[in-house]
Amino acid sequence: MSLQYLKDVVTLEYEPEKCTGCGRCPEVCPHGVFVMDGVKAALADKDSCMECGACSRNCPAEAISVQSGVGCAAAVINDMMGRDSSPCCGAQGCTIESCGQTENQKKTSCC
Repeated sequence: MSLQYLKDVVTLEYEPEKCTGCGRCPEVCPHGVFVMDGVKAALADKDSCMECGACSRNCPAEAISVQSGVGCAAAVINDMMGRDSSPCCGAQGCTIESCGQTENQKKTSCC
């Protein structure tokens, strides 16, 4: 199991009936969210998704969708580029307080 951020807030949606079994999603996912289960992909650990969007961009069957740019991956990248100082999961209910941060810490992510 990978690191989990916040339970049940990820925007990842998977439609297994559309899956063609190409195997790209487990190949490109940095957190092992997907595994191959026979001839189709399956969700192994949805809450480990950091919403980077690699799976949805590489799915030729369009069986996966995720709002990339709103999760922890976006917060890490924005912080590194000096772009944004908002908490990583604000769009899904994460606040500075719920991540265990104080206003004075000015941390950009709950990761």
